[in-house]
Amino acid sequence: MTLSAATVAAAVRGRLIVSCQAPPGDPMRETPTLVALARAAAAGGAAGIRVNEPEVVAAVRAAVDLPVIGLWKDGDTGVYITPTVRHALAVAEAGAHVVAADATARPRPDGGSFAGLVAAVHAAGALVMADVATLEEGVRAAGQGADFVSTTLSGYVPGAPRRSGPDLDLVAALAAATAAPVVAEGRIGTPEEAAAALERGAHSVVVGTAITAPTALTRRFVTRLTRP
Repeated sequence: MTLSAATVAAAVRGRLIVSCQAPPGDPMRETPTLVALARAAAAGGAAGIRVNEPEVVAAVRAAVDLPVIGLWKDGDTGVYITPTVRHALAVAEAGAHVVAADATARPRPDGGSFAGLVAAVHAAGALVMADVATLEEGVRAAGQGADFVSTTLSGYVPGAPRRSGPDLDLVAALAAATAAPVVAEGRIGTPEEAAAALERGAHSVVVGTAITAPTALTRRFVTRLTRP
């Protein structure tokens, strides 16, 4: 079922979206496992689920009655989060209510544009979440028709300063500069940081690693305990 931007925005306003993903080679990167994570997040009160790859999107869409934000990571450098219209339409056809895609200023591998991707996804009946790294990119993406703007890529684009915590300044700047709902995502590790993002103007908050990544969480503890 297609959901309008207003319906999705109302469903996630002031609430938590849980990212249920795992990197290549991780034992959690199995569709049934990721579906179980999504069901657990829904049981815990999540308002939406963010997942990677069409197969997982379809399985999670069938398993939970929540807005599903889908993407397709292809590669690990440059524009790799839903990099082309082909990727975006596959995610939409798999059942994602919202397709998340890189909306940075970097060139896309097919030479296409973010605006073209937005138009194609809208024509397919889905919504678009722009993953950005800067204020300028977020404002431009909203102007190109993105239904939501997310801070996903802040601190992850070459040349951008690395941060240890969430980029709440970018959240606040985007919330002040655009009418599109702003989603805080990236390095949100505690409930307090999630609440702070809402206080700075975020419409909703995405949390992934701190909830759904046992390998990464275990590694943090091991690293701390093995320090000289």
